[in-house]
Amino acid sequence: MSRGKGKIAPKPAKQDLPSKVSPVCVRPFTWRKKWAKDWDQVRYCSDACKSSR
Repeated sequence: MSRGKGKIAPKPAKQDLPSKVSPVCVRPFTWRKKWAKDWDQVRYCSDACKSSR
């Protein structure tokens, strides 16, 4: 068996990722891979921020 010799695409730079501002703590937060499927519904930067609303 032989393996492909394709190159892995580089990750985008952090400043190129989409970002939002949390309505509670008013801090910017950037896209995370775990939010890839529901980025449009993400409103809070963390669980602590969400619970202090």
